[in-house]
Amino acid sequence: MKCIGLFSGGLDSLIAIKLIESFGIEVIPLSFKSYFFSEKKILKIGEKNNIKPIVVDISDEHLKIVKNPVYGYGRFLNPCIDCHALMIKTAYNLMKEYDASFIITGEVLNERPFSQTREGLAKVDKLTGLGDITLRPLSAKLLNETKIEREGWVKREELLGIEGRSRKKQFELIKKFNIKDFEQPAGGCILTNEEFCKRLKPFIMEIKGEDIDIFSIGRHFIFGNSHIIIGRNEKENNILELKGFISFFLDGKTGPTGVFRILEKEEHREFAAELILRYSKEKKGIVIFSDGIKIEATVKDLDFYEKYLIK
Repeated sequence: MKCIGLFSGGLDSLIAIKLIESFGIEVIPLSFKSYFFSEKKILKIGEKNNIKPIVVDISDEHLKIVKNPVYGYGRFLNPCIDCHALMIKTAYNLMKEYDASFIITGEVLNERPFSQTREGLAKVDKLTGLGDITLRPLSAKLLNETKIEREGWVKREELLGIEGRSRKKQFELIKKFNIKDFEQPAGGCILTNEEFCKRLKPFIMEIKGEDIDIFSIGRHFIFGNSHIIIGRNEKENNILELKGFISFFLDGKTGPTGVFRILEKEEHREFAAELILRYSKEKKGIVIFSDGIKIEATVKDLDFYEKYLIK
């Protein structure tokens, strides 16, 4: 018998997979990548633990969910309930291809206050319609019996009954299952990063996938409806310059690069020019824009600019 196991690289998903494998069931590991999390670290962790996951790109589907989740967000912009449902539905769509009979996840009852309460898990199952073939081995003894247990594919008494945020039981199982490395909780999803989410939130409904990475870098300003980003170092400057936005920099002087991700009004260029000076060593100078416009600007009171900074 085979099943598909959602593999995040985290300790819970590792234990879930190793536990089910110990019953003689073949687990097809499935991992995901999107605009908000990468598969790279997951693959490294998988290699250390003799797991080779299939990676599915859910970027566009996931972005739609982030913009308009059925069950809202967690602490920041993380739509964990809708996200888990998307992953389970994606796994279901691959079951026939891999001759799998059910799906397993590493979810633990009450480990996370938003998505892993009884109510949260019920919402995931409601979104997927697949609750009867979705097994959560780490907390199965505390949850409703599934078809997987009723049919005897897995013996309920051999599953676990872990609950809560303490990971004592999981750490006890590391040695038993010879687990070599694992991802920290929520370590891979940038939607749990407060600074990133504050920058993204004002633009969430109109953002394009290819622009999401720039919310991880630079200083972000909203001036009117213009969105201006100022690089903080050479690496960030180079990334911003390659994005294809209107960029700007000091003429003949050392300083940061800035871009207009959104330019609402032409007169906002003067504010942008002042920002470049504000974050350089100059108080006055000529700022050149990539579309050929030049502006001579002078820095105002430094506190003037801070009120437009997203922080």
